[in-house]
Amino acid sequence: MTRIGFLGCAATLPASNGGAAARRGDAFEHDLEVAALRPAFAAAGLELVEIDWRAPLPAFDGLGLILLGTAWDYQDHPEEFIARLDALADRGIAICNPPEAVRWNADKRYLKELAASGAVTVPTLWRDDATAADLAAAMDQFASDRVVIKRRIGAGGLGQHSFARNNLPAPGWRMGQPCMIQPFLPAIREEGEFTFVFIDGAFSHGVCKTPAAGDYRIQSLFGGREAAFSPSAGDLATAQAVVDALPFTDLLYARIDMLRLPDGRLAVMEAELIEPYLYPEQGPALGQRLAAAIAKRLARA
Repeated sequence: MTRIGFLGCAATLPASNGGAAARRGDAFEHDLEVAALRPAFAAAGLELVEIDWRAPLPAFDGLGLILLGTAWDYQDHPEEFIARLDALADRGIAICNPPEAVRWNADKRYLKELAASGAVTVPTLWRDDATAADLAAAMDQFASDRVVIKRRIGAGGLGQHSFARNNLPAPGWRMGQPCMIQPFLPAIREEGEFTFVFIDGAFSHGVCKTPAAGDYRIQSLFGGREAAFSPSAGDLATAQAVVDALPFTDLLYARIDMLRLPDGRLAVMEAELIEPYLYPEQGPALGQRLAAAIAKRLARA
């Protein structure tokens, strides 16, 4: 069997695979994805191997390909993470998605490039840092009484805030790092965020993610819920156009997260190419699709 690495980190890997005794609250998603992939991979002659991305380099020898998996602390160590991927690539190991895609996708300023290519994006102000005054100015510019501020290098809704005009942070508050400010879109509560999972450039399955009551974040860490979603032809075409606008032609997977604007158009929130959760419960054929795409890559290597 060809061994396929599935990168994790101490907070997501089970203790039996070198993970921490106290895992993060959404580590069950790691378990769900591995459980969906392992039997499908085995049927295709592939052995799935869970491994910490910080493991010593010799531990990766013998792997035919590496999936970035659940390396869900990379955003706090982006330079170290990319350097590790480069080192693995230098050892001749195929990485999905490749280091150049990770380098491009890690900073959310890639959304500016997608917008320049014609993709519909959420109006965004880009800042090297932000203060309470910047938030108030953004509300004026967006004609909105509420905004969301996110890290430019971030994931999972961590380090993200939402402020209303009548509930701004104290005058001395700062974001403390490069960030993006966007208007709060009511559709996140009214309709939810839509995820489109693509494997080898082809649509695999859709997911509708809704927040818990009183929240706006749709991640499971914050009580978000997921349900299978069958997009309309128009919405699927909009998501496909985002995939087509990506500056890479051989991605193993892409997860396009979208939210509806007040004018009815779907806007891309994220084009997740690094280590996204791919929602195997809503896409029961995910394992088979990934296994087939990986086998195709290995055959042409």
